[in-house]
Amino acid sequence: MKRAIKDLILASQSPRRKALLEEAGYEFTVMAPDQSVEQGLCSGCTPEQMVSDWALRKALDIARQVQQGLILSADTIAELDGQILGKPRDEDHAFKMLRLLSGRVHRVLTGVCLLDVRRAVYLQKMEVAVMRMDPLTDQQIEEYVATDGWVGKAGAFGFQDGPDWLHLESGLASAVVGLPVERLPKWIAELAELQE
Repeated sequence: MKRAIKDLILASQSPRRKALLEEAGYEFTVMAPDQSVEQGLCSGCTPEQMVSDWALRKALDIARQVQQGLILSADTIAELDGQILGKPRDEDHAFKMLRLLSGRVHRVLTGVCLLDVRRAVYLQKMEVAVMRMDPLTDQQIEEYVATDGWVGKAGAFGFQDGPDWLHLESGLASAVVGLPVERLPKWIAELAELQE
């Protein structure tokens, strides 16, 4: 079923978010925000504040380039005991992240922003999933890192790739992948009710 929302813009270069939105039946265009919006940590920010801030920055970056539309942006991080695990820089960084997560329970936070350009109003939301990773040997981690399954993925893992050592304890699988599409109808309705 196609979901017609006038001028829906996905502010992301993530193929996973694009696929989730397509699978949910939405029609949309894609505009990639400038990569600089994801740089810099706000000092003293909680992981929740940081991921929400980055989602908002992405939406605002696209809003400056268009006259109208409903912009949808998101940002996802993994978090372990308050430590933020974003996208790994390289194989060594990915190995260290996975070793840190091995045998542990951690959270995946996805901040979402919906911005109505014409009305100049926006809505920020947060979705949290709890994940458990089986204990992994260094060899298992090295083998996974060699597949490049970690590239561009928060926490250095691709849950959508189905590794049998990663388990969803609570929350939405779509949020772990990068966009909680099941929540969008409710959030879009909430945005429509906001005053300018």
